[in-house]
This record gives sequence, C-alpha cells and structure tokens, in this order.
Amino acid sequence: MNSKSLILITTIVGSTVGSFIPSLWGAGIFSFSSIIFGSLGAIAGIYVGFKLSN
Repeated sequence: MNSKSLILITTIVGSTVGSFIPSLWGAGIFSFSSIIFGSLGAIAGIYVGFKLSN
C-alpha cells in the first residue's frame, strides 16, 4: 500500500469517527459541532497516516 492511499484511508476513518463524537451528547449528525469534530478527525487522520507511512 502506498503512502497516498494510507493517508486517504486514515483521513476518511478519522473524519467519520470525529463526526460521530457529538452524537454521544445528543447533537445532530449535521450540527456545527459535528462539522468541527469531523474536521479535527480528518486532520488527526492525516497526521496518523503520515506517521504510519514513514
């Protein structure tokens, strides 16, 4: 698996998990906090994918 596909997979997983975190306290799936946490999860996924690929 090349590094681009690894970073893409970890970004998708991170943004998906980050988007579902606000549902733990009852926020909607399209709420502002879900968008923020999804973005933070995507950034964390990029970081993790980059570290794993090196």
